[in-house]
Amino acid sequence: MDIQRFTRERIHDVLAFETALRAEEADWGWTIDDAYLESVRRSFDDPRFDHSLSLLAYVDGMVVGRVDSTLICSRFDGSVKAYLDWICVLKGHRHQGVAQALMQALRTELRSLYGIDTLIGLIAGNAEAQRFYRALPKANIRDEGIWIDC
Repeated sequence: MDIQRFTRERIHDVLAFETALRAEEADWGWTIDDAYLESVRRSFDDPRFDHSLSLLAYVDGMVVGRVDSTLICSRFDGSVKAYLDWICVLKGHRHQGVAQALMQALRTELRSLYGIDTLIGLIAGNAEAQRFYRALPKANIRDEGIWIDC
């Protein structure tokens, strides 16, 4: 397995991953279309994404897993933390250490690049995600998450 940063040059690899993911699980709630592709392309030119970090897990030249994060900077206490936005692995590669490897690589990169010592995430409600998050080393489930529309 090879972990690489998601860069503009890897958009095609990510589209193949997203397509395979939807073939396995159809309930993602959004479609891979031209608007999605254009939005992803634009993100690489938008300075608001400068502190977004996305990593891809490759096996045999194909993306089989992905993790996405961004920084949370707060003047509340002057802290900088990271937010775990999303992690997913193709079904055929689950329970083979891909997600764990992505999480370890993400933690290492966040520490190295930004001095981050805390990664905050929302836990998906499905049983498989619950088992994964509860099994993460050096992790505690502390608070409930909420999504608020603006």
